[in-house]
Amino acid sequence: MAHIHLGEGSFPLWALALWTALGTVLISTVVYRVRKGGIETHQIALAGIAAAASFAIFQLNIPVWGGIHMNLTGLVGILAGPLLGALIALVVNIFSAALGHGAVGLLGANTLVNASEAIVAYYAFRTLVRMDWDVFPAGASAATLGLSAGAILMGAIIVISGVNGSALPRADLTVAVAGLVGLNLGVAVIEGILTGFIVQFLVSVRPDLVGLVGSVGSGESSGVTA
Repeated sequence: MAHIHLGEGSFPLWALALWTALGTVLISTVVYRVRKGGIETHQIALAGIAAAASFAIFQLNIPVWGGIHMNLTGLVGILAGPLLGALIALVVNIFSAALGHGAVGLLGANTLVNASEAIVAYYAFRTLVRMDWDVFPAGASAATLGLSAGAILMGAIIVISGVNGSALPRADLTVAVAGLVGLNLGVAVIEGILTGFIVQFLVSVRPDLVGLVGSVGSGESSGVTA
């Protein structure tokens, strides 16, 4: 849901290098874990569907305060797991940047933001269902937490990096970014509720897709085998 919509050259070179390096470390770790553990066959198709759905809704931009939109990364994390969820975030950002939705130079930063949403949502959902929460509030709360984490991380990245060519002092930039983060937090609640309904429906028809076969809270589907 959170995404840095700034154009090429908006961040100073040191910031681009920093976020690209951190994004590379994250994705390298994920790829290593996937190669070491292997991918469950049914997760490959699920990941493809999740990536397509996320990419499609990601392109529906609302031109408010630099642009806001949904991208279902919370749902992606819950269904595909933290590892495949992070890879899906990378793929969606690559295709989006190719269409001009987000700068190519910000791929590292945006992948960090969106991967964090999927990862936080997954672990929050598993924690809540282990605490015997019903599926709907667990899914809605987990997605909201994940998307909120991404929005806060997005704001932190912009404030830390600064924006080339901006006449705003750092303090004023922080206030402006805080407003953007607040707007994204509001959208996070809406997308979280939508995610809760989707997860509840999937559990009623295909609980295996959510990793809840047998009983709620049993069996974690991380997207890779142990």
